Amino acid sequence: RTAAPGGGAAPSPAGQDWSAWPVYNDAALGFRDFWYPVEWARKIGSKPVPVTLLGEKIVLVRDGGTVRALHDRCPHRGVPLSLGRRQFDGTISCPYHGWTFDLEDGRLCAVLTDGPESPICGKLSVRTYPVRERLGLIWVYVGDGDPPPVERDIPAELTENAFVMGGRTDIRKGNWRFAAENGFDEGHAKYLHNTALWRLFKVMPAWNKTRIVESDTGGWLIRVQDEVHWEAEFPGYGTWTNKRWWKRMPLPDHPGKSADVNPVIEGMDIPGFVSIRLPGLLRVAYPHFIHYEWYVPVDADHVRYVQIMVRFEDGLKAKAFKAKYFAWIRWLFHGQFTGQDAWMVDVMDAPPEKLYRPDLSLTAWRRHIEKSGLKVQPAPGPGGRPGGR
Repeated sequence: RTAAPGGGAAPSPAGQDWSAWPVYNDAALGFRDFWYPVEWARKIGSKPVPVTLLGEKIVLVRDGGTVRALHDRCPHRGVPLSLGRRQFDGTISCPYHGWTFDLEDGRLCAVLTDGPESPICGKLSVRTYPVRERLGLIWVYVGDGDPPPVERDIPAELTENAFVMGGRTDIRKGNWRFAAENGFDEGHAKYLHNTALWRLFKVMPAWNKTRIVESDTGGWLIRVQDEVHWEAEFPGYGTWTNKRWWKRMPLPDHPGKSADVNPVIEGMDIPGFVSIRLPGLLRVAYPHFIHYEWYVPVDADHVRYVQIMVRFEDGLKAKAFKAKYFAWIRWLFHGQFTGQDAWMVDVMDAPPEKLYRPDLSLTAWRRHIEKSGLKVQPAPGPGGRPGGR
């Protein structure tokens, strides 16, 4: 930014800032009224587990067979409840003075250091959050009123078909918006990922001409490639290409184009292999598998990156995929390949920005958000109260 007369920063020239997308600009902490995956279900037991979601501190506890979620702050002196103990079934006790809260409704039900007749009991509570278990993940709803079914925020193909999956989650530096834009970005895979081992034998186009279409179902924005160019001649400089003599497998521009495609994926009839939907879920559909990435806001500077690879198979084919996933796919694809994305999301610094033609995918995503009537998550209020309350 340039200096303004009298000091301070002058406004960015038109097109460099996010003023055209005010909802998106304000959504550093994401959007309310959605279900978000926050952790693998197998990792949540009777020991409290802290997570941060949309800037809200939450403690997860499994009580019998049910996972509960409460605001992770004792209202007495602000100590995290996730540091506490389980003195009684169905409760959690603050480690400082033994304030004890019911896990189901968050009500203060006992104060261990004030005796069984403590007058403050029943007069306050901590916020609770709806929780569901699906796809081997814990889903938490951040919003107001009664939540919709969690299946609303899970792709239909994952609720209607049998499949086998492998995945990993981690918290990465950078804002969730940068992560989502990186996933849906048209140009970066052709250059950033041309050194990825996952692409060692797969040739990528040098450049495309692309448009964005909105699906009739599921709320997906889909990248459709109208032109695919495998190399480009730059006069006076040379040829740019991703072709190499050892690369024999060109990536299809949509999953159904392959001669050998999984029946479930073929039946989905996706016109392009990369799609995105609210609140921040990427789908990359290949002929034999689909890769999903959830960009879950942690806070303004961190994103929980939930990635799963799905094959719609059972029996021996499912077992073979599981073996391959843990032998090398997990490291190559969910590690080294998407680690390159993490690097860019961490170092990205925008706005200001200058966009180019392939960024039509980014601007389509931003326009989709502006017209969707979303509720932006506000910054936490004093004492870390959820949603600024």
